[in-house]
Amino acid sequence: MNMPAHTDLPTSQPWPDDPRTEQLPERVLQFGTGVLLRGLPDYLIDKANRQGVFNGRIVVIKSTSGGDVASFAKQNNRYTLCIRGVANGQTIEENVRCSAISRVLVADHAWPDVLQVAASPDLQLILSNTTEVGIQYVAESIGQGTPTSFPGKLLAVLLARYQAFDGDPDKGLIIVPTELIPKNGETLRTIVRQLAVYNDLEDPFLDWLDSANTYCNSLVDRIVPGKPDQATHQALTEQLGYQDELLIVAESFKLWAIEGDERVKARLSFAQADEGVVIQPDIDLFRELKLRLLNGTHTLSCGVAYLAGCNTVREAMETPDVAAYIDRLMTAELTPGIPYPVDGQAAAQFSQQTQDRFRNPYIEHRWLAITVQYTAKMKLRNVPTLMQYYRTQAQPPLSMAFGFAAYLLFMRGVQLDDGVCYGNRAGERYVIQDSEVTYFANLWAQSSPEQVVATVLRNTALWGENLAELPGFEAAVSAYLLQFLEQGVSETLAMHLSQRLPAVITTV
Repeated sequence: MNMPAHTDLPTSQPWPDDPRTEQLPERVLQFGTGVLLRGLPDYLIDKANRQGVFNGRIVVIKSTSGGDVASFAKQNNRYTLCIRGVANGQTIEENVRCSAISRVLVADHAWPDVLQVAASPDLQLILSNTTEVGIQYVAESIGQGTPTSFPGKLLAVLLARYQAFDGDPDKGLIIVPTELIPKNGETLRTIVRQLAVYNDLEDPFLDWLDSANTYCNSLVDRIVPGKPDQATHQALTEQLGYQDELLIVAESFKLWAIEGDERVKARLSFAQADEGVVIQPDIDLFRELKLRLLNGTHTLSCGVAYLAGCNTVREAMETPDVAAYIDRLMTAELTPGIPYPVDGQAAAQFSQQTQDRFRNPYIEHRWLAITVQYTAKMKLRNVPTLMQYYRTQAQPPLSMAFGFAAYLLFMRGVQLDDGVCYGNRAGERYVIQDSEVTYFANLWAQSSPEQVVATVLRNTALWGENLAELPGFEAAVSAYLLQFLEQGVSETLAMHLSQRLPAVITTV
C-alpha cells in the first residue's frame, strides 16, 4: 500500500497518532533507543513503510526508565530527524517525521511485555546497538527476572519464542546487531549459545537456536551526533514550527551494510527503499574502511583535538594544525595499517570522503561524546591497525604515538566526586566516561608520566598485546606525553607537524 506524505504536526503536545502507521504490525524488536539507531535503521524502516515496502513497526527495549522514556510517551513514539549535509556538491536539508516506533518498553519494569512481543507471529527481526561493551558474555540465569546483559535478554526472548511456537523452525528470527565490533553477528551468536549451555537448556532448544535463527554481521555508518545543543535545537524548532524533545540531526551520508544471502534480503525488504542499505554475502571491506579510517581516526584524534581546545569535529577541521594531523594520521599511518587487503585508491577515496564528512557545517559532533569508552574503542579500532603497521613499515607510527599519548593525558582523572572522575583542560573540568577510569586515576596518582606509559603499554589485559614490545613506540609515547605536560598539546602538535621531534624520538 502507498503511504501518504507526512502532514504538519501541531506545536502543542502531546503529538497525535499517525494513521499511516498505527495499523502496521510490530515486526521488529530493537534493543536500544540511541540516536544512531533512530538516525539510521529506524529511519530506513520508516522510509520503507512510507513506500509500502516493509510495512512493520518497531518495539524498542530500553534497559532503564531514565533518559528519554517520558519524551517517547509524550510524543507517541514519534521524532524528527533533521538531515543536513553536502552530497555531490549539493546542499541537503531534509526534515523527516519518523513514526516507525510503536512503543518503548523499559526492560526492568515491563519484561513480561517484552516476552509477549517475542511470542508474536508478526515478529521477524531483532536489532541492537548496545555500544561496543554490550556484546559481552555474562554468566547469569535468564529465568529469574530480567536478565542483566543484552545477550541474556536476547536468549530469554528466543527461549520464549521457541516455547510459544513449540520449536517451529519457521518461527526463527533474523538478528542484526549494529554494535561496532568485528563480526558482531557471529560474536553475538557464540555468546548466546554459550549462555544457553550455561543455563542448561534442553538439546531441542539448542538445535532450534542454531538452525532456525540467522545472525547477520552488519555495519552502520552515519554520523548522528546526538541531541543538538540548545541554540541549534531552538533554531530547528523555529524552522519546523513545533517542539520535539526527541529531535536529532544526522549527516546526509548513510550506509547500513548487512551480511546475508538472498533469503535474508527477501525478509529484510526495507532494503529496497534506499540504496544506503546493502545486503551481500561479504561486507568486510565496508567494515574495515569505516572501523580503521573513520572510527579509528576519531579515537586517535579525540584526545588531541579536545585537549587542543576543539569541542567538535567540525571545529577541529577548521583548526589548521588539528586538521593536518587528522589527514596525516589517516593517510600516512592508518591506511597502510588496515589489517585487510584494501585497494589503495579505494582507501584514498574513502579517506577524502571521510574528511569531507568531518567538515560538514551542519553537524556538531562533540569530541567528548566520542571519548565515551575511550579504552575499549582504542583496543578495538586502533590496536589491530597499530600491529599491522609494524608488520609492514620500517619506522614507528609517530602520529599514532601522538594520539595514544593524548589518550593517556585525557584519562588523567584529577577529581573523583560520587564515583564520577574528572579530567582538566586548561582549568575546565570534563567527565571521563570509561570503564577503566578508576584504573587510570590510581595509576596517575601513584606514577610518573613515564611509568604511566610503561605500565599501560604492558597491560595485555587492556590491549590483548604487549604494546611496549613494538620498537620505538614506548619512547615516542613517553616523549610526546612529557612534552604535552611541559608545553601543552597545541604547541607539541605544531612541533610534530613540522618534524621538530623530541630527541628521544629522533634516535629511535
